[in-house]
Amino acid sequence: MYKAVFTEKAPKALGPYSQAIRVGDFMFISGQTPINPQTNEIVESDIVLQTRQAMENIKAILEQEGLSLDHLVKTTIFLKDMNQFSIVNEEYGKYLGDHRPARSTVEVSRLPKDALIEIEAIATV
Repeated sequence: MYKAVFTEKAPKALGPYSQAIRVGDFMFISGQTPINPQTNEIVESDIVLQTRQAMENIKAILEQEGLSLDHLVKTTIFLKDMNQFSIVNEEYGKYLGDHRPARSTVEVSRLPKDALIEIEAIATV
């Protein structure tokens, strides 16, 4: 069995999917774009601010289930511009401290709502 996870502290899904699904000892977090859940709009078109918002959204979903960013075991980062890789690394690293989940980063041609970044994650529970 699985459980759909939802929190008002993260943006509502943009389509027919859940913010996250908890199954067994894992939680699969859908890709989080930098949408501010209070305004339902993408934050300013700045990679630092957008990375922060995507990470805050992931953090809120984890906290809904009593978890933290330390529970992350894998993330995938989708970037509109790979030239911003080092900037994203720096901001992403601030959220994780010494914790280092496995990660992939890929450049994509376009993201929902023309975001600059989207991050999906897998956590252990």
